[in-house]
Formats: sequence, structure tokens, C-alpha cells
Amino acid sequence: MALLRILFPCFVTILNLSQPCQIPDGFVAASSPGHVVIGGLFAIHNKMARSEEYPRRPEIQTCEGFEISMFLQTLAMIQSIESINNSSLLPGVKLGYEIYDTCTEVTIAIAATLRLLSKFNSSQDVLEIHCNYSNYTPRVKAVVGASYSEITMAVSRMLNLQLIPQVSYASTAEILSDKIRFPSSFRTVPSDFYQTKAMAHLIQKSGWNWIGIITTDDDYGRLALGTFGIQASANNLCIAFREVLPAFLSDSTIEVRINQTLEKIMKERHVNVIVVFLRQFHVFSLFNKAIERNINKVWIASNTWSGAVKISTIPNVKRIGKVVGFAFKGGNMSSFYDFLQNLHLWPNKKNKLLSDYMMLLSSCSNVKDSDLNYCIANYSKGNWDYRMVESNFSLRNGFLLENTEPGHVHSVQLAIYALAYAIRDQCRDRNCQNPAAFQPWELLETLKNVTFTDGENKFQFDSQGDINTGYDVLLWKEVNGHMTIINMAEYDLEKDVFIFKDSGTEKEFRNLKQIQSKCSSECLPGQMKKATQSQHTCCYECVSCPENHYSNQTDMDNCLLCNNETHWAPVNSTMCFDKQIEYLNWNDWFAILLLMLSALGIVCTLTVGIIFTRNLNTPVVKSSGGLIICYVILLCHFFSFVSTSFFVGEPQDFKCKTRQTLFGLSFTLCISCILTKSLKILLAFSFDPRLQKCLKRLYKPIPIIIICTGVQMIICIIWLMVAEPFVEENFSIPRVIILECDEGSIMAFGTMLGYIAILAFVCFISAFKGRKLPANYNEAKFITFGMLIYFIAWIVFIPVYATTFGKYLPAVEIIVILISNYGILCCTFFPKCYIILCKQETNTKSAFLKTLYMYSSQSASSLNVSHISLDSKPSEDPLPNHNFCYKSPVTLEQDKASQSHMAEHVQSARKGTAKNITGTLPRKRISSI
Repeated sequence: MALLRILFPCFVTILNLSQPCQIPDGFVAASSPGHVVIGGLFAIHNKMARSEEYPRRPEIQTCEGFEISMFLQTLAMIQSIESINNSSLLPGVKLGYEIYDTCTEVTIAIAATLRLLSKFNSSQDVLEIHCNYSNYTPRVKAVVGASYSEITMAVSRMLNLQLIPQVSYASTAEILSDKIRFPSSFRTVPSDFYQTKAMAHLIQKSGWNWIGIITTDDDYGRLALGTFGIQASANNLCIAFREVLPAFLSDSTIEVRINQTLEKIMKERHVNVIVVFLRQFHVFSLFNKAIERNINKVWIASNTWSGAVKISTIPNVKRIGKVVGFAFKGGNMSSFYDFLQNLHLWPNKKNKLLSDYMMLLSSCSNVKDSDLNYCIANYSKGNWDYRMVESNFSLRNGFLLENTEPGHVHSVQLAIYALAYAIRDQCRDRNCQNPAAFQPWELLETLKNVTFTDGENKFQFDSQGDINTGYDVLLWKEVNGHMTIINMAEYDLEKDVFIFKDSGTEKEFRNLKQIQSKCSSECLPGQMKKATQSQHTCCYECVSCPENHYSNQTDMDNCLLCNNETHWAPVNSTMCFDKQIEYLNWNDWFAILLLMLSALGIVCTLTVGIIFTRNLNTPVVKSSGGLIICYVILLCHFFSFVSTSFFVGEPQDFKCKTRQTLFGLSFTLCISCILTKSLKILLAFSFDPRLQKCLKRLYKPIPIIIICTGVQMIICIIWLMVAEPFVEENFSIPRVIILECDEGSIMAFGTMLGYIAILAFVCFISAFKGRKLPANYNEAKFITFGMLIYFIAWIVFIPVYATTFGKYLPAVEIIVILISNYGILCCTFFPKCYIILCKQETNTKSAFLKTLYMYSSQSASSLNVSHISLDSKPSEDPLPNHNFCYKSPVTLEQDKASQSHMAEHVQSARKGTAKNITGTLPRKRISSI
């Protein structure tokens, strides 16, 4: 595509036929009279033909480098105005035009603007100076142009003096949206803010982040660079290098700067994507040299050159790599194509641009269409033979059709339609055949709110004077050996999304993503980026995510933290895993073993109960306190063994509250019963009158049991009411959630266990004093052993429980409960069961009396030898403290009589006249023992 703009008649001869500027008409590239005249500024030529580096005289220089794309845009303006004149949009009013070639130079554009600002119908084209231009009528009512932002800004500042509306068809610098600095400026294309945003989005979506950028050294290039830098940062893109080329081809350093830029591109090997904000003639030179150096990259094209056929038809252009560009959205081109087909019928008397084009075609008549662009742009010497043009001439309409850029042509058409509709609104109640019917500043106010159409869609300028139609995303693709520009997608400005035309174009985009352009290798899922010493965030190292962190995407800046309470992740993980919920399960081998021991304890308890029931009247059973106390103690053991089952399985609130309460009450009741037995034994065999008197007052079996158990019950009730146990999730172990019972209050838990320990200690002291009773029936000794086992178990339990965590923590308490229960059960009942089952000869009344007789004789002899004072306490109390059933069949009165009788014998023994204690011990007393 090569579109060509309007040529200043002053520059109409590009070759040696250049003529002096004929003021004023020689300065106009194309014109047509009308009631309302619109000015046009187009960069038909791309540089000045200077013989010296700097001009020495203030004269307008000759231009060269004819641009077909700009010429076509000029024709679009002419065609649009003629179409409106031939329509009913402006009845009775004809639009005229004056088109000037800016020659891509601000100075020339200003010269043309001065002519446009000159007073209407003035023979000398005088620009009058006024303090107020409200009633001043210039040559034109509005200006269309210019092409490049830097020229547009310079022109706009001059047009602001008279508030003449200016509608640009290609200037995209974001600063032009500032209505304070450019109040009369409009444009029919989006701002570079949207183009740079779309570019950054495309680059980010393609997976690239290490890019280069090339711009021109003018307002457009600098503003585009700044805007793109902001968008790049917002999308985490890094600019590896910024190269700036001179804005004008007439600059003598441009060749050197292009070579330096290409060397920079070759040096940055990791940069495979380059954003190019250049004009077409810059890109043309850049690509020709890049082809020579075999530079293959992805080039992101701005709207100034993305659809330029002149560049896409460069020989071997496919060697430069891929080109993805943004172009203005096009419209219906049918009327414009018809205009081009009939261009040979168009008069060229006042259109020196067309004459220029005809002469260039004549000079390049032997060149094929693929090379015609290059020939026209670079033809600068020779003599034109007008007779040859007249006799052997063809406009090559097919060449013009191929070089048409629909987006640029459509934006020119929109600019003309916008002005035409605004003029229509002004002319509704005015005679616009009179050039002074309205002033430009009045048209400006109408233009701000005008709604116009191109025949298909309606448009309106926004508050910034822009029309945001969006972009077409173009892809340069080789088809049958030729580079073809295809429309790959559309970019929606409002939604900030790319809409692909079909699956084929989307596949082309996916192929682009295979190209790598990154400073560092992509960090895989499970890794994160670690900054290096480079100032760019895109340069980094990849490190694995630590434990309990993960990353599930590539190139993540930080690993994400798992929810430590419910999830975990190993090192270098791409996801979090649910923590395994653990507790002492029923199918755990250790739990099964402990439950089997508990079940064995229950069986032993029931077995002892059966044995005692069948031997109810034997001395062994009677000396144990009888069935009631024994059954109570055995029932307590039963519930203690049962309580261990509440420590196994998934913890629940009911289990947590029940297990400690059940164990605490049952074990307290057991110890309370054993305490009464210990006191009974101590009372029966104590020879100290004062101790006996004290024991007689304290010994109340049922109240003791009720009070001792009741205190524990109060402790448990307060515990459950104030700080009850509850189910807690323990997250202290990585990868595991331990379901456990929190005791609610450690103080309450310790108070409950401490209270049992106090009772057990009292039992131990009482039983210890009676540890020297007859060997076969010494219950106090076994109670002492049982209490010792209990103390050892729970003393060991405290540090173990405090340092143990995990699902086996309940097992520690189960073990202690089992040890305590088995210790008391074995010491209290198993010896008696052994006598009942294995030594039945000793389980008779006579054998029992004989044992007591021998014990009494030994005790009396010991007292007689030692001369123990009656007032003194025995050195060792004969009552052991152990957890045994005790129920004496002797009444308390009999105990008192027996104790009194025993005391008499002790007194006799002290006087040396004691009788044989054994022989005089009453039978009832012996029976009670």
C-alpha cells in the first residue's frame, strides 16, 4: 500500500524542472473553488532537497521523495468533498478546498498555514493582526491535517489564534487531547494512549517482556516513548533499549543513527521484539539495511506504517521476521475505489499533485508494479518529456488500489464528513453562499457536538475531540512468495480485548507466542523470580518455592502461601495439598493393643467379681470388707477401663467431656473405698490409745466415700461449666492436622488429678502403718504397693504428657490409666483370688486364727522385749495402704472390746506379768481382723 498526499505547487517539480514558487497560486498543491473552503495539509514529499546542511537564505526549498500513501489520502479528501457536493447534504452550498504539501517540514506547514489564515478575498493574501478575530473572515473555515503530530501541533497553535477548527486524520500524539493547549484541535483517530496500551497488551499476551523501542526525535516520538513506557510498566514489560532517529530524512546523521540502531539490535540477542514508532520513510531505510544484516525480529508497527505496501514490497522483506501492526479501522472503500478507477477522467489543471504523479509514472513506465513504489520515491534526476506523458500514459489504477490504506483513507473521509455535517448545522438558518455567513469559531462550537455518519455508522467527538474507533491488528504474512498484509484481529478500546477474525488468525497469533523475547528464562510453575543485580525487573533468577508455598503459573514474582491451617506444599510445588487429618484411630495398631488391654482389664474385673461372689463366706472375702465394697471398687475399675475407649476414635465434644469426667469420678470413688479400708485396718491393729480414739471419731465409711467422691464431682462440674473440654485442630505438625481434645483448663485438669493424688497419698500413709499384718492376709501391704504403682505411673505421666504431641498423645493417658487400674486391681484382688483358687487350705477359719495367733505372739514378745511405752506410737503401723476391698464382719462395739482387752495384755507385758496375748485375744477380735 502506498498512499500519497497533496503536493505544494511550489514543489510540483521534484526533478530538474523545479520552477520558482509562483505566489500565491504556485503555493497550492490542489484547489477547487466553493462557497465554503476547507484547507488541507498533507505530507506529499518526505524530505527537503537541500544543497547545504543548513539554509542560508529564507526561501522555500524544493521537496523530494514522493509518497504514494499520502497522495492517496489527498485524493480521499478530494473524493469526499466531491461526493458531498453531489449529494443533498448541503443543498445550494458547494464545498471548496485548498490543499498544501507540508513536505514533512514544520516550516513549510507554517508557511501554508499563514496562507490559510490570510484574509478572505484579499488580492495580496494579507494576514491582518487584530485584538479580536470574532468578525475576521479567513480564506478557509476549517483545516484538515496535518499528517504528523509535530506538524499538527505547530499548525494548531497558529490556528488557535482565530479558533479555526482543525481536524487531523493521522496525528495520534496524546498531548493533542489537551483542550487547554489545543482548543480547536480534533481528530478522527484514537490517541496514542490507546495504541500504546494495545501494544503493551499484545506483547504481554504473547508472553514477551524484554523489548526494544525505536522512535523519532520529535514531539510524536518522545510522547509515544513516554506513553508506551508507562503502559509497559503497567504490564510488567521491560525496555532493553531506546533508540531515537532524526525526525527528518534531510538530517545528514540519519544514516549513521540507523546503523547504530541496527548494531544495538544485534547486540541485544535476547531482544526479539521491537516496537517501532517511525514514519514510513524511516522504516523503509531501516528495513533495507536490516535485510543486509540478516536481522530477524518481531516488529510491532505503529499506525503510521503498519499497512504500508511500499515497505511490505521491499525485496526479501520476509527476512526481517514478523511484523504485527496496529492500523486505524477502515470503512466502506467502494466509492473511493470507483474514484480511483476513473481518475484518468479527472481534470488535473488545478491539481498539480495529479500532474506530478502522472510525470513520475511516465518516468517509471518501464518499471513493474512491485518496484514502482521504490522508483517513484527515489526518482530525483532527469528531464520530463510532457509530450511523452500525453502520448504514452497510464495511471496504473491497479497500483493505486493495492497501495490504498483503508484506515488512513477512512479517517480522511471522516474528517470531511464531520466538517460537512457541522457546516450543514450552521447553514440551516443562514445563507452560506455568502462566505461571511458564519465564522470559523462558530463552526468550532458546532463541531464539538455534531453527530455525523459515513453512510454506515454514526460518530461523534468525545470531550477531548477524539473519535475512538478502535484498531485493526495487522499481520504481515508471506503468501505464495509475496508479503501480504492480513487483518488478524480487532482491538476493542472500551473492553481492552482482542477479537480474532477466525480460528486461522488466532492460530497465527499462537504461532507468534512461540517466539521468545525475555531477559531471563521462563520460571516454571513451582518456581518464583528472584531479582538480580540488574535494574530491570525482567532480569531475574528462578528459585524453587519454599515449603508451604506454591506457584501455579509461569514467571510468578512471588510464591503463594498455602493456608497453613488446612494445606501444605513441598518444596518446588505447583499446588497446595490438603493436610491429612489424624487422630488415634480405631484401626491403629497401637490403639488396638491398648483397647485389648482395656478389654482384658474388664474381663479380669468381671472374673474377680464372679470369684468373690462364689466364695462369699470364706475368711479371705470377709477380710476384704465384703461384697458391697468389693463390688463398688470393681465397678469403678470397670468404668475406668471403659473410659479409655473415649480416648480412641475421632474426637467429639461429647467424648472430650466424658472421658476425663468418667475416669476422674470412677477412680476417685475407687480410692475413697480403699481409703476406708486403710483406716479400718489401722484402727483394728493400732495399740496407741490416742490414735485409736482419733480414728474412732474419724472412721465413718459411707460419709467418707460420699464426701471424697462429692468433692471430685464438684471439681468436675465447675470444670465443665467454666472451661469445658472441646475438640481442637492442632496445626503444629507439618502436613498433618491433629484432631485432639483440648482440656479447656489445664488448672482444672490438674486439680482433678491432684485431688486423686491427695486421696491416694492418705491411703498410702494409712496402709504403710499396717504393712506388718499377717503375711497371708496382709491387705495393707498390697494397698501400699498399689498406691506406689499409681504414684510412679502418674509422676512419669506428667513430663511425658507435657512433651508429647501428635495423635498418640491420648495413648499416653490411656497407658497411665491402664497402669493405675491394673496396679490396684492386681494388688488388691489377685492375691486373694490366688488364695481362694490355689491355697484353699489357708482359706479356712482355723488357718486364719492360727495366723493371727502367731502374729499376736510375735507382737507381744516384741513389745515385752522393747519395753515400749504405752504413751508412745508404734514405730511402724501395722496397716498397709493399698487399694483392697475391706468389709469387717465384726461390729464396732466388738472392735472396741477387743481393743480394750488387747490393751490390758500390753500393759501386763510392760509390767513383766503379761499373759500370753495370743491366748487371751478374743475370737471376735480375731474374726474381725
